[in-house]
Parts: sequence; C-alpha cells; structure tokens
Amino acid sequence: MNMHNFWSLNTDIFFEVLSRFPTKCLLGLKCVCKGWHRLLSDRLFIKSQSQQREPIFGFFFQHRFHWCLDDIKTINHIPVESEAGLQQRVFRFLPEDVVVMASCNGLVCLRSCYPFKDPSIYVCNPLNREWIRLDWTKADKETSIALVFDPCREPIGHSTNFKLVQVQQCEAGAEDFYFSFDIYSSDTGDWRTSKEICLCNDRLYKNKGTLIGGILHWLTNGDEILTFNIENELSWLISVPISAATLDSVPEACIGESDGKLHYVMVSENGFHVWCLEDYFEFHWTLKHSKSLDAMEEEHPEFLCNLQVRVTQRLADSTPWMDPLAFKDGYLLMRVCTNIYLYHLNTNKMKKVCGQNEMGTCSTFNPIVLPYSLSLVPLSWA
Repeated sequence: MNMHNFWSLNTDIFFEVLSRFPTKCLLGLKCVCKGWHRLLSDRLFIKSQSQQREPIFGFFFQHRFHWCLDDIKTINHIPVESEAGLQQRVFRFLPEDVVVMASCNGLVCLRSCYPFKDPSIYVCNPLNREWIRLDWTKADKETSIALVFDPCREPIGHSTNFKLVQVQQCEAGAEDFYFSFDIYSSDTGDWRTSKEICLCNDRLYKNKGTLIGGILHWLTNGDEILTFNIENELSWLISVPISAATLDSVPEACIGESDGKLHYVMVSENGFHVWCLEDYFEFHWTLKHSKSLDAMEEEHPEFLCNLQVRVTQRLADSTPWMDPLAFKDGYLLMRVCTNIYLYHLNTNKMKKVCGQNEMGTCSTFNPIVLPYSLSLVPLSWA
C-alpha cells in the first residue's frame, strides 16, 4: 500500500493522535508527505491542537541600559531543552529593530526601539513568522504592555483574537499614584481606556503581564503584585508571601506560572524559596520549594560559591549576586554574578546557559526576560 492510500484510510486517526502532540513534536512532520502538511495546516486541526497545554520552549532575554535612553537591540532566545545555544535572529523577519514586551501562548508583542521614528507595536508568531503592525499613539519606552491570547478560553475562528493591555502609572496627588489600563482588541481594532484604576505607590518591576486564568499579573518593587481581570476589568493588589522589611538584606524575586497557578520566587539570606498562590481572595500562599543557600552550593559547587555571604551582604543600590529573572513550568532562569543559569525545581538540575558577555550589548540593569511557548496558530486565516 502506498503512502497516499495509507493516509486516506487513516486521516481521522492521525488527526486524533497528532492533535494531542505539543507543537515542538509537530515541527518536522509537515515534510513527511503532502497529506500530513495539509492536516497540520488545517484550521480545525490547529484549533484542536491549540487546546492542549503547551510546555515552555524557551526564554526571550533582552538587556536594558540603566542611564542611557537608547534601547539595546539584541534579543536572545534561550531554549530550555535544546543544546542549540543562544539564538539572536528570531525576529529578523520584522521590518525594524524591536524591544520584546510580552509573550503569551505562542504570540509575542514587541515595540519599536527608542529613539522612535514611527513608533509601532508588533504582534507576531515567531514560528510561522506572521506579524501585524499597530500604530502606537501613546508611545512611551517605559510603559508596560501585556498580551492576552488564550486559545482555550477564546477558541480560534476566522481570525486569531488577542488583546493588549497598556498599563500607565499616574499621579493622584502630591504623594499618591494609581495605575490605569488602556485595552486594545484585535476584534474591534480599537484602543479604549478602562474605567478601572488601582491605587498603588509602587512601580512595576519584573515579569510584567503574566497571564494566568484570564488574570494579568505584574510584580512591583514593593510587597505587592498588581492584577487585572480581563473579563470584568477589575484590578486589585496581592500581598507577596513574605515582606522584604522582615529581612536583614535586600531580597530578589520574580513571579511566573506553573501548573496554571501563580508562583513567587525569592532569593534572600534565608535561602531559595518558591510559593504558590492557592486563593486570590484570602491571599493564601503555599510554600512549594525551600532550600538553604549552603545546600544549593553543595549540590552545584561547579556553579555556585560563597552564596550566603554574597547574598547577605547585598546593599539596596548594588547589583544582586543571585537574581531570579523568570519562572515558568518549573524552570527558573537566573543570573549569578555575570553568568546566566537554568535551574529546574523538580529535578534539581542546573546548567550554565552563557556568560552575559555572550549576549551582545549587555548591562547589569534589570533585563527583559519572558518565557515563550510554541504555537501553530496563524494571525490571519486565508
């Protein structure tokens, strides 16, 4: 029996089986035969396959200058399981140099590099290199733009619908500030300002716009996490599990998603800890992982040295020795001194990704670090 006849007899079986595969397992299958290529490009197949929870594929990493207004143009992609190494040409298909702003279920949001000429926002799928451009009327290089794309909650139809949420901090009084939210919908093609505001004097820090269960999360430089519910447009603040004021030294933290829940990762003089948010209304956190700095050093002596002293002696204005950058699906990307490491909580495995000097133009200021998952979803359907 030739391949064509075999394919004709088993189309439904292939659909059922392959739609359960993660995207990375499907990448090379389009070349098997014309039938598989048609199946993997079919709208119904992509719609079904996109309902599966997609594992993390890697992290996007982009340095930022502290005092210089110009943007650093190099965007690095760090794969979590592949030994391919750093990739710096992922977004070369876009018409200009960009800054990565958000990543959500296979789509990525980026903006024009500063200094601006014709400020734009781009939403793209790096896997199929499809992109759309939006005029950016409220261009501000310090603004935070979150991307909302959840194929499980909003099934794919004739177009791929997504939303953007631009967060701005405004002055409410002499010493008081609040956050406002501008929302873009690809369904209408328009921006509008939400009626919701959230009083908060802290500034947004790392991991801006983490989407979990229809709620966006932004870590602040205080002891709170800013949230915004996309559906009802309500915003509130979540207290972190431990206040920095209770510690003698300055801790470092990040937030991320694993198993569909918000996680809070902290490195302090007390060690390395990971909490999971169990209840949004009671602010109930459960400690999922705890390890002393000495224990981490004993387990990974080839990477870590004298952690306790270096973390404890960190001052408020100094660069942290050990800095958790981003967390997703049990993978933690962190910087230790001038090296970038990938650590997996469940297996306790750690590997060196690279030195910061291998990532192009670098800076010790807080970089942009975002987890990325693959998706077959096109931005527009033919």
